[in-house]
Amino acid sequence: QVLLVESGGGLVQAGGSLRLSCAASGRTFILGNTGWFRQAPGKEREFVAFISWTGGSPLYADSVKGRFTISRDNRKNTVDLQMSSLKPEDTAVYFCAVGSGSDYNTPRAYDYWGQGTQVTVSS
Repeated sequence: QVLLVESGGGLVQAGGSLRLSCAASGRTFILGNTGWFRQAPGKEREFVAFISWTGGSPLYADSVKGRFTISRDNRKNTVDLQMSSLKPEDTAVYFCAVGSGSDYNTPRAYDYWGQGTQVTVSS
């Protein structure tokens, strides 16, 4: 069974930073095209960032562009999300997902999901 595990969430003050990490556990599973999504209470899951297997041309939601950076380490088989200048509206459960769909900014493009990690930004 493939499991994606997110880590690095927590409570931070506005303007602070957090680094989330996504790793695979279980059988050998290579993190291919990987996306980060988030879901706040009462809201739909929304796209945050995407990175391809090769690591080229990361893509971001407009709301996080310039503040968040997605990266991958294929030797460690991890995908990280560095979040800076955090705002209270960034508060959500953050999920990593792996899939091969072309519409990278929608959940339907992804086949595997982690359980999520809570990020809370206080004002």
